Amino acid sequence: MPALDFPEEVKVLVAHLKRLPGVGPKSAERIAVWLLAQDGGFSAGLADSVRAAAEGVRACPDCGFFASASRGCQLCADPARERSTLCVVEQPTDVLPLERTGAFKGGYLCLGGKIAPLENIGPEDLRIGALVARLGGGEVSEVILGVGSDVEGEATANYLAELLAVRFPEVAVSRLAQGLPAGGGLDNADELTLFRALDGRRRMGG
Repeated sequence: MPALDFPEEVKVLVAHLKRLPGVGPKSAERIAVWLLAQDGGFSAGLADSVRAAAEGVRACPDCGFFASASRGCQLCADPARERSTLCVVEQPTDVLPLERTGAFKGGYLCLGGKIAPLENIGPEDLRIGALVARLGGGEVSEVILGVGSDVEGEATANYLAELLAVRFPEVAVSRLAQGLPAGGGLDNADELTLFRALDGRRRMGG
């Protein structure tokens, strides 16, 4: 007697759910069963919203942020943005945390990743050409490198800093400060974080 299993339709659904980030086999089965327990309107609405997002949202060709087919790119269309400052980040999702701080009013350039030789990702696989084209317009006077602080992020930052120093020596290049998180103690910080916190220290008082 064959082992009992889900119907084929459910197995196909589980297989697709397992491909989502952070979703393992057991979680995929639980989500699939939960979806089956909902009314048909919910499942249809979910499927329609996924399809609409997949068909109607693309990466902006200029900045790399999410662009709607009907409304375009919010970042590039915003006339209040300071065109002289450009923050370079790895992914479009990195823009949102920076925006929520309310501290940055300039533009963004999403690379679409970072240099990672072990994953066969080189500079040619990133949107560095779009960055060069953006700087070629002459409006940008400062580039802020907002890539990650891991090994690949550091390699990406160093590559971009060297490239921009040669191609656009008139453009100032800075790096997001890195150090102790708010509310964190020294006993919970690793050596690299402490080193950067010391290196990026600021004078207080007069």
